[in-house]
Amino acid sequence: MKDALIVSVLSVVPRNRGARILGVLARSRVSRWMTRAFVAAYGVDLAEAEGELPDYPTIAALFTRRLRPHARPIAADPGVLVSPVDGTCAAVGTTVDQRIEVAPGRPVSLDALLDAPVDGERDVAVLYLSPRDYHRVHVPRGGVATAWRYVPGTLWPVFPAAVRRIDELFGRNERAIVRLSTDAGPLDVVLVGAFGVGRITLSVCDLVTNTGGARSGGPLADVPVARGEELGVFHLGSTVILVAPAGTWTWTVSSGDPVRLGQGIGRLNG
Repeated sequence: MKDALIVSVLSVVPRNRGARILGVLARSRVSRWMTRAFVAAYGVDLAEAEGELPDYPTIAALFTRRLRPHARPIAADPGVLVSPVDGTCAAVGTTVDQRIEVAPGRPVSLDALLDAPVDGERDVAVLYLSPRDYHRVHVPRGGVATAWRYVPGTLWPVFPAAVRRIDELFGRNERAIVRLSTDAGPLDVVLVGAFGVGRITLSVCDLVTNTGGARSGGPLADVPVARGEELGVFHLGSTVILVAPAGTWTWTVSSGDPVRLGQGIGRLNG
């Protein structure tokens, strides 16, 4: 009921402007008094973080905390695709008619998600980050980053109740897309923004989202990226969606499974 109420309230407020205001507050020292309450409310585990609670002067610093070295071993098996995040697998499978259902009766279309026409089907994994999760996004398969794209949009929350209630949520929210060229073929990593701080930054370019900018993007000079290397940061929890040509991966996780950065979530076919 609480989640449904939040969605109803946000339907009549300026979500992007509200997120920018929250972002300013979260990055201000005034927010320091909230860090302990946030950790307690969401059960945030700081045992694996680089710092202890007093080391985070703002809520934003707490959200974007780094992990201690080696806290997330990256799977050594060269035949697997690794999770780019800590979170929960919200949906996984191969599209039908370029669509995949992310909640009962709520499919997301690839054309809308990628903001471009898509020919053929795709293997898709939708990974949801809750407020308690580590918020940095890492490379799921090594190779080179060949292009990036920023798609402005609104900022609905992305928790499960919102996904069940809002049609095409992931194709409507603001998002950043990085195209990787790997030994297994192309792989799109889609970082979907959400209400809250509502900011995404990328490591392969100087993009900072939710600043009122227009659509942008373009090719990259084949930026080398290693599996497990940092690719971007959510300045609040959200969702990462992996998109590859159909038949590339056999998924080894199911909807509802918890995932951890570096664990294998798919096995390369062939």
